[in-house]
Amino acid sequence: MKKLLLIPMVMTTLSMAEGYNQGDRILDMQKMAQAMQDIQAGFFYNNIDIVKDGVKVLSATIEKVRPIDAEVNNKDIYEQWLNNDLKMTNKIRKKIIRRAKDIEERFESGDAVQALQAYGNITEQCLKCHVRLRKW
Repeated sequence: MKKLLLIPMVMTTLSMAEGYNQGDRILDMQKMAQAMQDIQAGFFYNNIDIVKDGVKVLSATIEKVRPIDAEVNNKDIYEQWLNNDLKMTNKIRKKIIRRAKDIEERFESGDAVQALQAYGNITEQCLKCHVRLRKW
């Protein structure tokens, strides 16, 4: 009897759950901006723990970022080709994750200059997304 009640409840919950929307994206962007500020603060205070925490938050948050459902569900093939959102987002995501690991490894080993260069590369990837995909 419990299974008969549980199945409709689960189905209702799943059908009401929304996908990734603009509000989710904004929250993720705010988290990533804060993580970048934390990494920068870790550089200024020469504190590897602050840098590691910032890298951890940045890496976890960038994993969730993707095109919103309205962009993914666009049926116009020409617009999909023009936007190319999913492919570009995945490419940028991989580069940011790789550079975040570089920051942590290089700063921990004492090479702050290379860590700062990796930080600059992450900022470059952020701007690339905002200029090309978000139409800034």
